[in-house]
Amino acid sequence: MRQNNAEHLKNGHYHNPQAQVGGFLDLLRWLRTRRPGPWRRWIPSVPGPKPVPRTGPGELRVTFVGHSTVLLQVEGLNVLTDPIWSDRASPVSWAGPRRHRAPGLRLEDLPPIDVLFISHDHYDHLDAPTLRRLCHAHQPAVFCPLGVDPLLETLGSTQPRAMGWWESSALQPGFRVHCTPAQHFSGRSLFNRNRTLWCSWLLEAPHGNVYFGADTGFGPHLEETARRFPPPRLALLPIGAFRPEWFMGPVHMSPDDALRAHRVLGAGTSVAIHHGTFRLADDGETEAADRLRALVKSTPAPTPFLALEEGVAYEVPPHAREWYSAKRLEAVPREAPERRGALKLEPQQEET
Repeated sequence: MRQNNAEHLKNGHYHNPQAQVGGFLDLLRWLRTRRPGPWRRWIPSVPGPKPVPRTGPGELRVTFVGHSTVLLQVEGLNVLTDPIWSDRASPVSWAGPRRHRAPGLRLEDLPPIDVLFISHDHYDHLDAPTLRRLCHAHQPAVFCPLGVDPLLETLGSTQPRAMGWWESSALQPGFRVHCTPAQHFSGRSLFNRNRTLWCSWLLEAPHGNVYFGADTGFGPHLEETARRFPPPRLALLPIGAFRPEWFMGPVHMSPDDALRAHRVLGAGTSVAIHHGTFRLADDGETEAADRLRALVKSTPAPTPFLALEEGVAYEVPPHAREWYSAKRLEAVPREAPERRGALKLEPQQEET
């Protein structure tokens, strides 16, 4: 067992050190008292244009594909977060949460994918059919939290890189991957709840970091992330599946929470994720995005927080604070232990 992950691993189960997730009785209470908001059965949309193959030095382009799937094009590196192109977030094709809109990009229109970030093993974040296709077509480096790598190997990832909170790994010159905490839970059945870790990710890049908040409730891990790292040039923050807040709050940020997280992290730009595709809670189809836009309008943040339409690409400007060339990490996470099949896109370059 890794020493720096011992505090949230007990008796073979991971847990959130500073939050209590609702149990079975809370679930029954929610199911008895549900007041779901409206969703259209199908939301007509047109896929976005084919992305550019690569971005140049200093350039950062973000394309919102849908739910928590985002194409990040970071100074020549192409990254996908929690990719799902399937019609359902489910182990079967005939049941489970159904997609209400098409992905914002066609899978076949993707540029060469270098890196996949997987935040945890829930079906709306780890979609087996999509991962099989991506691993076969692109052979990307796949980063995942502890315990998820055996599943990824069955899906065609030859060298998944499993990491614990606050571990880091060199990727290629100028780029480094940091596994950062999240406040959530895991499990793909009734029998393996919290047997694998969940996380968020931070990509350290030459002209500004990118933070993928993944699936999380608001918690002290955000302040700790802000303490350890310079303000990110871009943060991807979840805003949906938040109602009812008494039940969903520990594991899903509301739009209000996400705006707080944006300010805590000091993000140069934030983009909303985890909304508008799958009906996972009681908030309506557009409720999360509408709420976020209203909040931004009534209490403006010093930097942009955007709710992009699916398929829309946005060129992220440099952070207003010129930290990145001058300031190093104040508390560098320790290097992740070498594991079987550890993958580097290029030979590792140690910092001096």
